[in-house]
Amino acid sequence: MKPADRFELFRRLQAATPHPTTELHYANPFQLLVAVILSAQATDKSVNLATAPLFRSVKTPADLLAFGQERFESAIRTIGLYRTKARNVLATARILEEQFGGQVPDRRDALESLPGVGRKTANVVLNTAFGQATIAVDTHIFRVANRTGLAPGNTPLAVETKLLKAVPPEFRKDAHHWLILHGRYVCRARNPDCGHCILLDLCGYGAKHV
Repeated sequence: MKPADRFELFRRLQAATPHPTTELHYANPFQLLVAVILSAQATDKSVNLATAPLFRSVKTPADLLAFGQERFESAIRTIGLYRTKARNVLATARILEEQFGGQVPDRRDALESLPGVGRKTANVVLNTAFGQATIAVDTHIFRVANRTGLAPGNTPLAVETKLLKAVPPEFRKDAHHWLILHGRYVCRARNPDCGHCILLDLCGYGAKHV
């Protein structure tokens, strides 16, 4: 995709959604971190349903540790892989409390050292909680980047690396939210809604549904 087309792509996404953000519900960086860990292989909607009552009493790592494993597992049992996720989140809460003064760190290396936190989760937290211009490549972004020709790559890391170079600086902070929303609601995995796509004329997808 040509630089002028990349600029126009993000200009249109910005015009359509000036202030994009995650669809996960949270009130502070710790709650966001918990929600993102829980969202692996699960929908944001299912995570929000589980965390809505949980987050009324769990606002800090200390709160979660006091909550305990049994109650935490019960609170998130509707989410896939809930037992493994509960162990990871509780271990993360313990490390945050013991090594980081109960605060979520704003450094990638520190975040990625936490149980259940990989590069994608760290990118989401760095971007959404701390305003850093990171791009978390999930399945939606991977699909959109490859379909459109914006930043084709064979792996999430390859796509992320290309996006960080391809996205104009003024759009980089919000780019991953725009691309996720576009992939979730328009450029779907099955039956992409090309007929209502504001990027149709910029897109290199060869099997457009119009």
